[in-house]
Amino acid sequence: MNAFPEPRGPLTPNRPLADLTWLRVGGPADWLFQPADEADLAAFLAALPAEYPVFPMGVGSNLIVRDGGIRAVVIRLGRGFNTITVEGDRVIAGAAALDAHVARKAAEAGLDLTFLRTIPGSIGGAVRMNAGCYGQYVADVLEEVRIVTRQGQVMTLPASALDLRYRQSDLAEGAVVVAAVFRATRGVPADLGAKMDDQIARRDASQPTKDRSAGSTFRNPVGYSSTGQADDRHDLKAWKVIDDAGLRGATLGGAQMSPMHSNFLINAGGATAADLENLGELVRKRVFQNAGITLEWEIMRVGEPSAK
Repeated sequence: MNAFPEPRGPLTPNRPLADLTWLRVGGPADWLFQPADEADLAAFLAALPAEYPVFPMGVGSNLIVRDGGIRAVVIRLGRGFNTITVEGDRVIAGAAALDAHVARKAAEAGLDLTFLRTIPGSIGGAVRMNAGCYGQYVADVLEEVRIVTRQGQVMTLPASALDLRYRQSDLAEGAVVVAAVFRATRGVPADLGAKMDDQIARRDASQPTKDRSAGSTFRNPVGYSSTGQADDRHDLKAWKVIDDAGLRGATLGGAQMSPMHSNFLINAGGATAADLENLGELVRKRVFQNAGITLEWEIMRVGEPSAK
């Protein structure tokens, strides 16, 4: 601890992370840092010795923290990073702003970021993963992003610098997204609101939104999100190849592939991170045996297994 800088925001040692993830599993972080604002984050990272790894964490909506926890300083942004402002056809959102809140605030201003409405999580994660649904992605609307590097340097990068692609980006190791600027097309607020209401209804009818999940477990094999259109292909969607392998509703310990949507891995009660990850790996193995397709994880898995 003597080597650590003294930030203004809370810095907590040996902080359990299970309550900070949607799946409610995972061991402790060596340290959890919640910066007060951008300047606090930049100063902390600039002074943090280089040998300490850093892991930026959003709201834990797309994350399995393994049972042994994370040997790093986990950085979690809070209220100082959740502002949403509209300037003309641009929406400026803090990295901790929830995707759904950004979509609603934009719609109220007559700007169409409706695809964000049903994406779980916050803007920082959406940028890092190039989140998307209904055939639209962050890459389609992102103009620039503001980051703090592992060395504590504040930088503004054009979207092109991130090389955004299906569920991936080239953000530097340890870099923390603090804000993003989106340029959106115009629409009628009432129409945009109705569009989002329809998306929510369709999502709730097909996905286990009341269960403990982390959203889609695996990327679609064909490399694009669902478009929601009549001509959308389903033969190579992750849920379809999982179904074809007979794994809808499959269980392992307290983990289950949702009977409602087989590409949703859920904590059905008392699951460990190992249960969830092992069931996911079983699904990948069986799908490969059945269809010759190697599913790629969409959920991020971090940390170390339990020593027990």
